[in-house]
Amino acid sequence: MVRRVYFSFHHKRDIIRVSQIRNSGVFGKEDAQPFLDKAEWEKIKHSGDQKIIDWINKQMEGTSVLVLCIGAETNSRKWVRYEIQKAYREKRGIVGIRIHQQKNFEKETDYKGINPLSTMYDSIDEKEVCLDTLYSTYDWIDDNGRENIQKWIEEAAIKVGR
Repeated sequence: MVRRVYFSFHHKRDIIRVSQIRNSGVFGKEDAQPFLDKAEWEKIKHSGDQKIIDWINKQMEGTSVLVLCIGAETNSRKWVRYEIQKAYREKRGIVGIRIHQQKNFEKETDYKGINPLSTMYDSIDEKEVCLDTLYSTYDWIDDNGRENIQKWIEEAAIKVGR
């Protein structure tokens, strides 16, 4: 089954690595939200927080899974954290994919950053639960993402009943 997904990532630092995933041949044009080019993102970013929230909300409409692309600084990104919270509240599947080992245009890899899911919590049945215990995280390189991403997305969707 084809799933519409939303990619969450640190735009400036990781767009090249995420583009490699998006263009890996496993996604059709309708499967994932479009990427913003730098000029469009800058325009939205400078329009204020509400415009960013509105854009994110619109892009997430109709998606069943959030694909969290975890790079070196993803954990510190305000809008990534908003996207995770929104996906969690709306019972979308979430799958984390570490991307730091992928090479950018300069053929450089990056350092392994903190998984945002390991720093976010919710109270479930009066117990505090870390989101990384609820969702799976993989490594694009070590776990053969090109071959497995569709399976990871499907598992994430099924886990939340989508």
